Amino acid sequence: MSRDMIYSGSINVFGITPVSIHSRLASVVAASVWAVALALGATTAAAKGPEPYRVSATYKITLNSFAIGTLRYESSVGFNGYVVETQLELSALFGAVSWKGTTRSSGTLNGARPQPANYSFDFRGSTGAGAVQLGFGEAGVSSLSIWPARSLAADTVPLKGKHLKGVLDPLSAVLAMTRTEGKSPCGRKVAIFDGQQRFDLELYYRRQQPLGQGKAIVCRVKYRPIAGYRANDETKTMSRSTGIEIAFRPVAGTGLMVPDQITIPTISGPIGLKAQRIDVKTAGRRKIALVKQSGW
Repeated sequence: MSRDMIYSGSINVFGITPVSIHSRLASVVAASVWAVALALGATTAAAKGPEPYRVSATYKITLNSFAIGTLRYESSVGFNGYVVETQLELSALFGAVSWKGTTRSSGTLNGARPQPANYSFDFRGSTGAGAVQLGFGEAGVSSLSIWPARSLAADTVPLKGKHLKGVLDPLSAVLAMTRTEGKSPCGRKVAIFDGQQRFDLELYYRRQQPLGQGKAIVCRVKYRPIAGYRANDETKTMSRSTGIEIAFRPVAGTGLMVPDQITIPTISGPIGLKAQRIDVKTAGRRKIALVKQSGW
């Protein structure tokens, strides 16, 4: 790779949806999916400890209250390593737009901080198929492979070698959210490279709101593009948005803060993600169902 300029192909802002899918729906859902991954970072953070653990979660995705897809999340963390995987399925316009994607990351742990080794993203849908692979070294991104290759748009902000140092892939960034210690899940920031973009995601405390017999903690998510992004209206709108929220559900007696619901306002209507089930299993303990809902 060039030390001055990195060609990075075609991945959406949050590393989920390919640029070849031109619908705004897919682009916005990609943003909300990454918000789920970020939120789950707080869940795994609360679950972390001296023993290994596994997290399994399922979310439904809606647009204007209509179901359009499902996100499944799996993470396995050992004493010295981790594997995280997501599977996303979308279907809209009565099946005219369909899409499936699998994202996987693995690496080692240096204390609380993950050190990614490999990241892959494979997708197929009504508009085509493709794949992205990233390799990491101690300094940051060491290799990049994208298929099919695409030329960069004229309004793409240049991505340079310095932007790939000290970054995490999107799923490793989930595991970097490991400092809750029973406190608010808000107040955190990660530096991310998804194959095209270098950006930061930040969580800020917003409010508390009633939830069942208790209260949910609501965080605001701020997206800050750094390089490799298109300087167009869509990116500007996303970076200026103050309405992206994650509501965390505290689970009594566990120290866990579970992402219960995520909302993203868009010009096409509100995108929503709602937890259908979240299971956590730690070494020496039985499986715990933290969230379990039936039906859509």
